[in-house]
Amino acid sequence: MQTKYALIVAGGTGSRMGLDIPKQYQLLAGKPVLMHTLAQFAKSESQVKLVLVLHKDMRAYWQSLCAKYAFEIEHEIIEGGSTRFQSVKNGIQFILAQDAAVDSLIAIHDAARPLISPSLIDQSYACAREHGACIVALASSNSIRIGDNSVNKAVDRTQVWSAQTPQTFRLELLEEAFAQAESPLFTDDASVVEKLGHPIHIIPGEQKNMKITFPEDLEIAALLLGK
Repeated sequence: MQTKYALIVAGGTGSRMGLDIPKQYQLLAGKPVLMHTLAQFAKSESQVKLVLVLHKDMRAYWQSLCAKYAFEIEHEIIEGGSTRFQSVKNGIQFILAQDAAVDSLIAIHDAARPLISPSLIDQSYACAREHGACIVALASSNSIRIGDNSVNKAVDRTQVWSAQTPQTFRLELLEEAFAQAESPLFTDDASVVEKLGHPIHIIPGEQKNMKITFPEDLEIAALLLGK
């Protein structure tokens, strides 16, 4: 049976929020953002095994939050690295130590995207099963220009996508991709896989699958959650 994993990356410090506590631990509708994120994967039909990648200094804090909010969704906790690439690599190595099945699937998801729908999660696994590498992304609805403030040009916005997570891959593909040396050109997990020459399949994302980055994003997320 093909095993499905979700690697929830929560190693960030939340510096852009201007707060002492990283964004994934901020309260949204009465509980930490990260709990909403994990709960959405638990609600999916994919029977996902959850692996949470935390900053080494936040493990005890997270466990105290789980106790405080009676959070009982089962998940493994592993230590993140100094970069996102290293954190994801740690998660892959953890999974490989338990599961060498080449057809297993891993969805990599930002901890600060708590409004992902369970149905989109299921679609992501189905897409990765068929194509090997699948991301969710939004087609651009705005006019797009490339360049700087003095030299720039318009581009065809129908060819422009804004990537979201989850980004979902076959385990064997991720193992090979993350054996590469880290590069500043790796802006997300798909770019790491793409460096191997493997095509990336896109399925439409969701507007509500926003990444909480700034303080006002929590207010927007609360409104969307209420709907």
